[in-house]
Amino acid sequence: MAGKILIVDDVATNRIVLKVKLASAYYDTLQAATGTEALALAQSERPDLILLDLDLPDLCGIEVCNRLKADPRTSDIPVVMITGIQAAEQRLAALRAGAEEMFWKPYDENVLLARLRGLLRARETQDQLGLRDMTRRDLGFAEPVQPFSGPGLIGLVAGRIDTALQWKRQLQPHMTDRVLVLDRDAALSELTAADMPDVFLVAADLQSRGDGLRFMSELRSHSGTRHAAICLAMSHAMRDLAATALDLGAADLIDPAADPAEIALRLQKQMGHKRRADALRTTVADGLRLAMIDPLTSLHNRRYGLPHLGRIAERAAQSGRQFAVLLIDIDRFKMVNDTWGHAAGDAVLTEVARRLKTDLRAVDLVARIGGEEFLAVLPDCGIEAARGTAERLRRTISDQPVGLPGGLTIAVTISLGLAMGGGLADIAPDPEAILARADHALLAAKSDGRNQVTVHRSAA
Repeated sequence: MAGKILIVDDVATNRIVLKVKLASAYYDTLQAATGTEALALAQSERPDLILLDLDLPDLCGIEVCNRLKADPRTSDIPVVMITGIQAAEQRLAALRAGAEEMFWKPYDENVLLARLRGLLRARETQDQLGLRDMTRRDLGFAEPVQPFSGPGLIGLVAGRIDTALQWKRQLQPHMTDRVLVLDRDAALSELTAADMPDVFLVAADLQSRGDGLRFMSELRSHSGTRHAAICLAMSHAMRDLAATALDLGAADLIDPAADPAEIALRLQKQMGHKRRADALRTTVADGLRLAMIDPLTSLHNRRYGLPHLGRIAERAAQSGRQFAVLLIDIDRFKMVNDTWGHAAGDAVLTEVARRLKTDLRAVDLVARIGGEEFLAVLPDCGIEAARGTAERLRRTISDQPVGLPGGLTIAVTISLGLAMGGGLADIAPDPEAILARADHALLAAKSDGRNQVTVHRSAA
């Protein structure tokens, strides 16, 4: 996962050390020695994340964070603060200023990198949802009226009920959201919508050491709690599990011995992230369903797919990252209709669409743009990953027959043309030109025998 990180520290040695660590994890870096320089770079370069030292020569790091969050151009950039002073009141002040996290020196490098990965994943998902909403507006759909949003619900799950009740007593004076104590079974049962927590605080040692991580994965697998923010209560004695917990999807790691005001603030921050993501998800789903969804396959249609390709190309031009375009065609589809009828053809289209969508990432676009032709766009994806994805999609279709009405099954294959866009060498990617390259590659795949992936020579 690529990303551009702005390092802000007045000590050159600190900046160099961080740059080396981040470069080894394949991040691009920018550097600033003062708060003023950091604010200017944040506006002009739009980094994906900012690592901000608390003590700067011109501005306090907390003041810099306040200004970043107050500016619409930079308010959505995650900020992680670093300081050598271990003071709980400073961490609380940083969180109140809008920082996602504060690390005290000396920090665990693995935990820092895991925290950055988690924040960048969340940012990428939010960006892609935002892009889809912008595409919806470009196509003439008004912004929906946002319903009134009352208090949220926070679920507390500890190994012992009396521990969770103690958390509730400590947190409630600092919160306006509702707080619900749950045991493990209740949290995994089919709760009503009114009792479904938006945010969970889960003890990392539910029944045994680290058991909370497995429980978090179980919550992620249930449809009702899939999009909930899950924070793990993890003491310093369990910090060796911190990096693993973050990589498994923990939204935050919270020390249960911390100031209740800090814990409440962290939970409220996750509540805000959850509500914004929910609002975007609902807006996109409702706004696109009728006008931009293919009724047979439930994929996006051509009317949505091509403008959104343009939006992804614009974002790639700003970030310098690559993206992949796949044109996919069902081989000998006319023969299916002629031999088994149009109901069989519809069944093939529906199943191919389902497999394509299931096998791609949530941030990828897949659309039906013609009778038996599909478009897939993979943001933030290099050539090797794109080639591997294309081959996997081909096997996903060819390896298992498709069932037809009446119980028959037939073998189905697809041909794929791959072209790349974006990257530093492609400052202004032209969506139509990239699509044309993918189309040429698709024609080559079909003329060379079908059931294969062909990469356009410009990307090979």
